[in-house]
Amino acid sequence: MNAWNAAESADFRGPLDVARAATAVLDAQDLIIGWSPAAQRLLGYLPEEIVGQPLELLVPPAVRTGDAPDDALGGGRELTVRHRNGRLVRMAAAFCPLAKVSEGPGPQPARVLVAAELEAHRLWESRQAMLHGLATRSPVGLGIYDTDLRLTWANSAYIREVGLPLREFLGARADELYPGGKFVTEGYPRTLDAVMHHVIDTGEPFLDLHFVGQQPSDPGPDHVWSCSYYRLQDTHGQVLGVCEDAFDITGRYQAQRRLNLLVEAGARIGTTLDMTVTAREVSEVAVPEFATAVTVDLMQSVLNGDEPEPAGGVLPTLVRVATRSAHEGPDSAPYSPHRVEYPPGSLQYRSLSSGGMVREENTIVVPLRAGGTPMGLVTFRRGAPMTPFDKGEIELADELATRTAVCLDNARRFTREHTAALTLQRDLLPQHLASPSAVDLAYRYLPSDDRAGVGGDWFDVIGLSGTRVGLVVGDVVGHGLQAAATMGRLRTTVRALARLDLAPDELLGRLDDLVEQTAEEAATVGTDLGTDDVATGVTCLYAVYDPVSRWCTMARAGHLPPAVVDPEGGVSFPDLPAGPPLGLGGLPFESLELELPVGSLLALFTNGLVEARDRDVDEGLRILGGVLGEHRRPLDELCDHALAELLPDGPATDDSALLLVRTRELDTRQVAAWELPAEPAAVAKARELATEQLREWGLAELSYATELVVSELFTNAVRHAAGPLHLRLLRDRTLLTEVSDTAHTSPHLRHSASDDEGGRGLFIVAQLVPRWGTRYTPYGKTIWTEQAFPPHYSGAPRPAR
Repeated sequence: MNAWNAAESADFRGPLDVARAATAVLDAQDLIIGWSPAAQRLLGYLPEEIVGQPLELLVPPAVRTGDAPDDALGGGRELTVRHRNGRLVRMAAAFCPLAKVSEGPGPQPARVLVAAELEAHRLWESRQAMLHGLATRSPVGLGIYDTDLRLTWANSAYIREVGLPLREFLGARADELYPGGKFVTEGYPRTLDAVMHHVIDTGEPFLDLHFVGQQPSDPGPDHVWSCSYYRLQDTHGQVLGVCEDAFDITGRYQAQRRLNLLVEAGARIGTTLDMTVTAREVSEVAVPEFATAVTVDLMQSVLNGDEPEPAGGVLPTLVRVATRSAHEGPDSAPYSPHRVEYPPGSLQYRSLSSGGMVREENTIVVPLRAGGTPMGLVTFRRGAPMTPFDKGEIELADELATRTAVCLDNARRFTREHTAALTLQRDLLPQHLASPSAVDLAYRYLPSDDRAGVGGDWFDVIGLSGTRVGLVVGDVVGHGLQAAATMGRLRTTVRALARLDLAPDELLGRLDDLVEQTAEEAATVGTDLGTDDVATGVTCLYAVYDPVSRWCTMARAGHLPPAVVDPEGGVSFPDLPAGPPLGLGGLPFESLELELPVGSLLALFTNGLVEARDRDVDEGLRILGGVLGEHRRPLDELCDHALAELLPDGPATDDSALLLVRTRELDTRQVAAWELPAEPAAVAKARELATEQLREWGLAELSYATELVVSELFTNAVRHAAGPLHLRLLRDRTLLTEVSDTAHTSPHLRHSASDDEGGRGLFIVAQLVPRWGTRYTPYGKTIWTEQAFPPHYSGAPRPAR
């Protein structure tokens, strides 16, 4: 109270009160016959100087006795009064007539002039107007409670809030007026009595506390008031009580709650691409703040990832995927989705049939629409003590359903693509790997369960000529259908190149050229294949194991090296040249040759197996090495053990592939090899050696075809090649015949004319055997043929060691 001291604040009589104002007593002729000390202080005249003087000495002639009516004491008008020093002073003044007492001698008092400083009077009047406005016109309710917390005064707004005449609740305690009400502002006392006691005891005011309760005259819907409390004291500091001001903010509070609910919905709904999780999230957001119970029903077709079924005469199959009630405890059993049916005429039936919202007083059914077609329903229900849904809450229910529908449709589309990608990926991956005689094998493949979808990891085992086996593992960058399709193309390409008996480094070189060419062609024609469709950055490892020589040749394109376990259990990761990922070009690929003892273990894998968010690759390789150290366990057990150690919770962000191979050696009794000179006599010698060996193996039935094959191949080699010639017979699951020379020219199968003297050799070979081919080595080439054993043959060799 800077401009209004304590004394003035306690005086409601104002500056024109006769006890405080400048006072001049006038007779009937307006002669001054009385002069107060306050008048002396205000206007400067001493009593002896002014008494007996006419009023016009003070008031200019424009203001005469009869010019204005007398004013009631406490009223006032503006007058210009002359100060003793001659200056004119604007003042607030009032004239008060005096009753005639007697007809005594001398001047008789007729009226009193009361004056005060104009500014002080105006300030007093404004304060009076303010107090009157607070009492009668203010929208803020004001109530004064004494030290016993009983109501002693209330303004008009407070009386309207209570809804009763003041006489009916004057003297009541606040908690008696609002039983059951409570403050919802955190960190403060919860009841009205507790708040007021705190203010009286400490003098600490409370501002903008939110109180929820029912209006005393109209119990029913809860109201929310913004309340403030401060202590009242007299001029001596004595506590008089506490003042409460309250303003009904129910509408604003509910609007803020709706806004908060929408903000929470935006943060909590749609955190995953799982439709059942999304349905559960909207129920958790709505209960108990918005509804006492919520159910979410989705079409079965939507849950399968298909397009929603159009509404018709018969409702599509609905599955209740989420339900929540305010009465559920924290230990409620997990909800299990199940089918639901709604009879004709029900709110849900009407909503799904019409595609629009349907509501009753305490229930709202909103369709979950995607592109105008309902995918399902969300039902909001309210029970006591909540009030029926109002217009704003109906709009909020529609907004919640709209946001949920968008998230559900995204999840549906993801489910469809994820399912299609998984199906495509599983179709493209080998469904069953035949076990070649060269190795024992086991494998595991875990597609990612992350929202990004399945990736492009793949593996393969390819049977090659000469009982050799090709081992492949690769990883396509990206996820989804495009990555799976790219993986399928690459796997097919690798198999085709491997059948050409290319060395690992050469195979990766050709694969790299193909990938780079695909990207360049797409750029040339302006086709946007997408980041997942262009295979740039694909990693791959290709290895070839020969069970006859026990040598393994491998090369890699940016892929992790394999793990090699020797028969004694020693684990190593060969220092295999990394090479760039496929599609980058530039650097050549290099091969590494390893001699593997019989019983060695080879592990090929993708980075999803050993790399995780909370674990680097080196740590993953260490764990894998520890598992592979138990190499004598069955391969299937080793696979499961590796997954349990490295991926205890399943794959997180990437697919994981693991291929375990235990090497064998082809028994020497299954291999026969000879070196012969490149001369015509070698042809007959080769036929003789082959025939004798087949007789020894009990395969004389194959002698005729084998003799012709050896004769033709040796004849061609003698005619077109130089250096020593090699003949090798392999008795594995079929009979393999190989003729090697030092030439690198490729033989061609052609039809010879009737008058040609030669050129029929390979044509004859192709007619005699079901399969044949050519592979190249650094020292020349090998032409091989394959023949099946006779049906009754009982001398099949034992499995390779």
